[in-house]
Amino acid sequence: MPMTPAQRHRARILAAQEATRAAAQDPFGGASGSQHELMLAQLHAHMRLLKDIQATEKKIEAKRKLLLEYFEYLDGVLEADAGVQDPVVTTLLVWLLDVGEWVQALQVSEYCLRHGLVLPDRFNRNVPTLLLDEVSEAAIKGQLAGVDALTVLAKVDELTKDHDAHDQARAKLHKAIGWAAMGKHATHDLNAEEIKALQLDRVRIALPHLRRAIELHAQVGVKKDVERLERRLKELQPQDSGNQAPN
Repeated sequence: MPMTPAQRHRARILAAQEATRAAAQDPFGGASGSQHELMLAQLHAHMRLLKDIQATEKKIEAKRKLLLEYFEYLDGVLEADAGVQDPVVTTLLVWLLDVGEWVQALQVSEYCLRHGLVLPDRFNRNVPTLLLDEVSEAAIKGQLAGVDALTVLAKVDELTKDHDAHDQARAKLHKAIGWAAMGKHATHDLNAEEIKALQLDRVRIALPHLRRAIELHAQVGVKKDVERLERRLKELQPQDSGNQAPN
Protein backbone atom coordinates (compact mmCIF):
# COMPACT_ATOMS: atom_id res chain seq x y z
CA MET A 1 0.00 0.00 0.00
CA PRO A 2 1.46 3.44 -0.94
CA MET A 3 2.53 5.65 1.94
CA THR A 4 0.61 8.75 2.89
CA PRO A 5 2.37 12.15 2.67
CA ALA A 6 2.83 12.08 6.44
CA GLN A 7 4.38 8.61 6.29
CA ARG A 8 6.69 9.67 3.47
CA HIS A 9 7.83 12.69 5.47
CA ARG A 10 8.44 10.53 8.54
CA ALA A 11 10.42 7.99 6.48
CA ARG A 12 12.70 10.71 5.13
CA ILE A 13 13.31 12.23 8.58
CA LEU A 14 13.98 8.83 10.17
CA ALA A 15 16.38 7.83 7.40
CA ALA A 16 18.36 11.06 7.87
CA GLN A 17 18.44 10.70 11.66
CA GLU A 18 19.49 7.04 11.56
CA ALA A 19 22.23 7.65 9.00
CA THR A 20 23.64 10.52 11.09
CA ARG A 21 23.49 8.45 14.29
CA ALA A 22 25.14 5.41 12.68
CA ALA A 23 27.98 7.55 11.31
CA ALA A 24 28.55 9.14 14.73
CA GLN A 25 28.76 5.72 16.39
CA ASP A 26 31.09 4.21 13.78
CA PRO A 27 32.20 6.21 10.70
CA PHE A 28 33.31 2.96 9.05
CA GLY A 29 30.30 0.90 10.07
CA GLY A 30 27.04 0.14 8.35
CA ALA A 31 23.59 1.67 8.41
CA SER A 32 21.34 0.75 11.32
CA GLY A 33 18.01 1.67 12.91
CA SER A 34 14.37 0.69 12.53
CA GLN A 35 13.81 2.57 9.25
CA HIS A 36 16.89 1.02 7.70
CA GLU A 37 15.83 -2.44 8.87
CA LEU A 38 12.38 -1.87 7.39
CA MET A 39 13.85 -0.82 4.05
CA LEU A 40 16.31 -3.73 4.07
CA ALA A 41 13.53 -6.23 4.73
CA GLN A 42 11.41 -4.65 2.01
CA LEU A 43 14.36 -4.76 -0.40
CA HIS A 44 14.92 -8.46 0.22
CA ALA A 45 11.23 -9.14 -0.44
CA HIS A 46 11.35 -7.11 -3.65
CA MET A 47 14.50 -8.89 -4.80
CA ARG A 48 12.74 -12.23 -4.40
CA LEU A 49 9.86 -10.85 -6.45
CA LEU A 50 12.22 -9.68 -9.19
CA LYS A 51 13.99 -13.04 -9.25
CA ASP A 52 10.74 -14.66 -10.40
CA ILE A 53 10.44 -12.32 -13.41
CA GLN A 54 12.19 -13.70 -16.49
CA ALA A 55 11.67 -10.99 -19.14
CA THR A 56 14.15 -8.12 -18.94
CA GLU A 57 11.61 -5.46 -19.94
CA LYS A 58 9.13 -6.67 -17.33
CA LYS A 59 11.86 -6.72 -14.70
CA ILE A 60 12.83 -3.13 -15.51
CA GLU A 61 9.21 -2.01 -15.36
CA ALA A 62 8.81 -3.73 -11.99
CA LYS A 63 11.92 -1.95 -10.67
CA ARG A 64 10.52 1.37 -11.87
CA LYS A 65 7.38 0.83 -9.80
CA LEU A 66 9.19 -0.56 -6.76
CA LEU A 67 11.61 2.37 -6.65
CA LEU A 68 8.72 4.66 -5.73
CA GLU A 69 8.66 2.99 -2.32
CA TYR A 70 12.26 3.98 -1.55
CA PHE A 71 12.56 7.60 -2.67
CA GLU A 72 11.84 9.10 0.75
CA TYR A 73 14.45 6.85 2.35
CA LEU A 74 16.99 7.83 -0.32
CA ASP A 75 16.18 11.52 0.16
CA GLY A 76 16.76 11.19 3.90
CA VAL A 77 20.09 9.41 3.49
CA LEU A 78 21.35 11.96 0.95
CA GLU A 79 20.16 14.82 3.15
CA ALA A 80 22.08 13.45 6.15
CA ASP A 81 25.20 12.95 3.98
CA ALA A 82 26.64 10.66 6.66
CA GLY A 83 28.29 8.18 4.30
CA VAL A 84 27.65 4.95 6.18
CA GLN A 85 27.75 1.69 4.23
CA ASP A 86 24.21 0.86 3.18
CA PRO A 87 23.27 -2.04 0.85
CA VAL A 88 19.85 -0.48 0.35
CA VAL A 89 21.35 2.68 -1.15
CA THR A 90 23.88 0.86 -3.33
CA THR A 91 21.32 -1.64 -4.63
CA LEU A 92 18.91 1.17 -5.44
CA LEU A 93 21.70 2.90 -7.36
CA VAL A 94 21.86 -0.16 -9.63
CA TRP A 95 18.08 -0.08 -10.07
CA LEU A 96 18.10 3.62 -10.93
CA LEU A 97 20.67 2.96 -13.64
CA ASP A 98 18.70 -0.04 -14.89
CA VAL A 99 15.53 2.02 -15.39
CA GLY A 100 17.31 5.07 -16.82
CA GLU A 101 16.59 7.52 -13.99
CA TRP A 102 19.79 9.36 -14.82
CA VAL A 103 19.43 12.50 -12.69
CA GLN A 104 18.73 10.64 -9.46
CA ALA A 105 21.27 7.93 -10.32
CA LEU A 106 23.96 10.59 -10.64
CA GLN A 107 22.98 12.13 -7.30
CA VAL A 108 23.22 8.77 -5.56
CA SER A 109 26.46 7.96 -7.42
CA GLU A 110 28.05 11.20 -6.28
CA TYR A 111 27.13 10.37 -2.67
CA CYS A 112 28.49 6.81 -2.95
CA LEU A 113 31.73 7.90 -4.60
CA ARG A 114 32.34 10.75 -2.16
CA HIS A 115 31.97 8.43 0.82
CA GLY A 116 33.55 5.32 -0.69
CA LEU A 117 30.46 3.12 -0.48
CA VAL A 118 30.85 -0.34 -1.98
CA LEU A 119 28.35 -2.39 -3.94
CA PRO A 120 27.08 -5.70 -2.53
CA ASP A 121 29.37 -8.61 -3.50
CA ARG A 122 26.87 -10.02 -6.01
CA PHE A 123 27.52 -7.14 -8.42
CA ASN A 124 31.26 -7.93 -8.81
CA ARG A 125 32.11 -4.31 -9.65
CA ASN A 126 32.97 -1.11 -7.86
CA VAL A 127 30.79 1.98 -8.13
CA PRO A 128 32.97 3.83 -10.70
CA THR A 129 33.04 0.82 -13.03
CA LEU A 130 29.29 0.31 -12.64
CA LEU A 131 28.63 3.94 -13.51
CA LEU A 132 30.98 3.91 -16.50
CA ASP A 133 29.58 0.64 -17.84
CA GLU A 134 25.88 1.27 -17.43
CA VAL A 135 25.62 4.89 -18.57
CA SER A 136 28.02 4.40 -21.47
CA GLU A 137 26.17 1.28 -22.62
CA ALA A 138 22.84 3.13 -22.52
CA ALA A 139 24.26 5.90 -24.71
CA ILE A 140 25.90 3.47 -27.12
CA LYS A 141 22.59 1.64 -27.52
CA GLY A 142 20.74 4.92 -28.10
CA GLN A 143 18.67 4.66 -24.92
CA LEU A 144 20.30 7.92 -23.85
CA ALA A 145 20.82 10.30 -26.76
CA GLY A 146 21.36 13.85 -27.94
CA VAL A 147 22.14 16.70 -25.56
CA ASP A 148 20.94 14.60 -22.62
CA ALA A 149 23.55 11.96 -23.43
CA LEU A 150 26.38 14.49 -23.61
CA THR A 151 25.28 16.11 -20.35
CA VAL A 152 24.97 12.84 -18.42
CA LEU A 153 28.17 11.37 -19.87
CA ALA A 154 30.11 14.53 -19.01
CA LYS A 155 28.90 14.23 -15.41
CA VAL A 156 29.96 10.57 -15.29
CA ASP A 157 33.38 11.58 -16.59
CA GLU A 158 33.65 14.26 -13.90
CA LEU A 159 32.52 11.93 -11.10
CA THR A 160 34.80 9.02 -12.01
CA LYS A 161 37.96 10.70 -13.29
CA ASP A 162 39.82 10.42 -9.97
CA HIS A 163 38.59 6.89 -9.19
CA ASP A 164 40.06 3.56 -10.19
CA ALA A 165 38.19 1.65 -12.89
CA HIS A 166 39.04 -0.84 -15.64
CA ASP A 167 40.50 0.65 -18.82
CA GLN A 168 37.81 -1.02 -20.91
CA ALA A 169 35.06 0.67 -18.90
CA ARG A 170 36.68 4.08 -19.28
CA ALA A 171 37.28 3.43 -22.99
CA LYS A 172 33.57 2.72 -23.33
CA LEU A 173 32.79 6.13 -21.78
CA HIS A 174 35.01 7.93 -24.31
CA LYS A 175 33.40 5.93 -27.12
CA ALA A 176 29.95 6.89 -25.85
CA ILE A 177 30.85 10.59 -25.66
CA GLY A 178 32.32 10.49 -29.15
CA TRP A 179 29.31 8.75 -30.60
CA ALA A 180 26.88 11.06 -28.81
CA ALA A 181 28.70 14.08 -30.25
CA MET A 182 28.46 12.51 -33.71
CA GLY A 183 24.81 11.55 -33.30
CA LYS A 184 25.64 7.86 -33.71
CA HIS A 185 24.49 4.82 -31.74
CA ALA A 186 24.46 1.05 -32.15
CA THR A 187 21.41 0.98 -34.44
CA HIS A 188 22.22 4.15 -36.38
CA ASP A 189 25.55 4.68 -38.12
CA LEU A 190 26.17 7.91 -40.01
CA ASN A 191 26.09 7.84 -43.80
CA ALA A 192 28.39 9.96 -45.96
CA GLU A 193 25.95 12.87 -46.09
CA GLU A 194 25.54 12.90 -42.31
CA ILE A 195 29.31 12.89 -41.84
CA LYS A 196 29.61 15.84 -44.25
CA ALA A 197 26.97 17.66 -42.21
CA LEU A 198 28.93 17.39 -38.96
CA GLN A 199 29.95 20.82 -37.71
CA LEU A 200 33.42 21.63 -36.46
CA ASP A 201 32.40 21.89 -32.81
CA ARG A 202 30.97 18.34 -32.86
CA VAL A 203 34.06 16.96 -34.60
CA ARG A 204 36.29 18.64 -32.02
CA ILE A 205 34.31 17.01 -29.21
CA ALA A 206 34.10 13.56 -30.75
CA LEU A 207 37.57 13.04 -32.19
CA PRO A 208 39.69 13.38 -29.00
CA HIS A 209 37.35 11.12 -27.07
CA LEU A 210 37.40 8.41 -29.74
CA ARG A 211 41.20 8.61 -29.97
CA ARG A 212 41.42 8.27 -26.18
CA ALA A 213 39.08 5.28 -26.32
CA ILE A 214 41.50 3.52 -28.69
CA GLU A 215 44.46 4.35 -26.43
CA LEU A 216 42.71 2.68 -23.51
CA HIS A 217 41.32 -0.30 -25.42
CA ALA A 218 42.43 -0.91 -29.01
CA GLN A 219 39.44 -3.16 -29.75
CA VAL A 220 36.84 -0.62 -28.61
CA GLY A 221 35.47 -0.44 -32.15
CA VAL A 222 35.88 3.19 -33.21
CA LYS A 223 38.85 3.19 -35.61
CA LYS A 224 36.68 3.77 -38.69
CA ASP A 225 34.91 6.62 -36.87
CA VAL A 226 38.26 8.24 -36.14
CA GLU A 227 39.29 7.96 -39.80
CA ARG A 228 36.02 9.52 -40.97
CA LEU A 229 36.25 12.35 -38.45
CA GLU A 230 39.88 13.05 -39.38
CA ARG A 231 38.85 13.43 -43.02
CA ARG A 232 35.98 15.67 -42.00
CA LEU A 233 38.32 17.78 -39.87
CA LYS A 234 40.62 18.31 -42.86
CA GLU A 235 37.62 19.50 -44.87
CA LEU A 236 36.61 21.95 -42.16
CA GLN A 237 39.97 23.34 -41.06
CA PRO A 238 40.87 25.13 -44.31
CA GLN A 239 37.54 26.97 -44.10
CA ASP A 240 38.24 27.75 -40.45
CA SER A 241 41.78 29.01 -41.07
CA GLY A 242 40.81 30.78 -44.26
CA ASN A 243 38.53 33.08 -42.30
CA GLN A 244 41.38 34.27 -40.10
CA ALA A 245 42.80 37.73 -40.76
CA PRO A 246 46.41 37.74 -42.11
CA ASN A 247 49.19 38.80 -39.75
